[in-house]
Amino acid sequence: MNDPLPLSPNDVAVLIPALNEALRIREVVQGALALFPHVIVVDDGSDDDTTQRIADLPVIVLRHRQRRGKGDALRTGFLEATRRGLRGVLTMDGDGQHAATDLPRLLACANRHPGCIIIGARLRKRAAQPLYRRLANAFGDWGIAWGTHYQVVDSQSGQRFYPAEVIALRDIPAEGFVFEAQLLISAARQLGTRCVSVPIDSRYRCAGSDEQFRPSHFRPLQDLYRITRHIVLFALRHGHVWRVYRTIRANPPLIDDADSRA
Repeated sequence: MNDPLPLSPNDVAVLIPALNEALRIREVVQGALALFPHVIVVDDGSDDDTTQRIADLPVIVLRHRQRRGKGDALRTGFLEATRRGLRGVLTMDGDGQHAATDLPRLLACANRHPGCIIIGARLRKRAAQPLYRRLANAFGDWGIAWGTHYQVVDSQSGQRFYPAEVIALRDIPAEGFVFEAQLLISAARQLGTRCVSVPIDSRYRCAGSDEQFRPSHFRPLQDLYRITRHIVLFALRHGHVWRVYRTIRANPPLIDDADSRA
């Protein structure tokens, strides 16, 4: 079998789910457009002027009339990318916490690891990340491993690359933020897909910085409870808990920092 042609920026879409992102959406979209020609924004029922802020930009805007959650926003964007025949999707949040300049690094990693999901893992400048978020991320990673049967670094990051076969998956049994977790599990179970993590900066409002971010839509206690409950029930239904534990221990996370900045 011939090796697939390397992915180029023309082959993929940058997908940005957006809910009330008027504060930063324009600069986020402009940053993505500077590097990738196909940018899809899914406005998940915003009641501010999110879409008006980008109305003059050459971007595909899809809008939910009512809020349906991040899971459905991603589904809508995946369907559009598939309809356009693109070979993958890069995702980033609309609040400015992901740097568009990291997206080419994720794409380069995808070419080094064909068929894998690539996660922009917030491993740099971790001191800028609130302690409760670091603990929540570690707990989430532990939970995800019980579904994927391998260890993942920063499974809660919304900056990712999904190959075409993953975005083509249908009937993912989850909504909201749980959808992103279940997508990793379904890809592992149905396609044998692994995740590879690329270190990126942790970007949060902190002392000495004038960057402004809106409050996160992610609620650590409530959303992590939903994610963990979903995964635990999923794992228990499939059984073989001790065997799964041994498999997890035998499959440490894959981290690719080949193009690390000096």
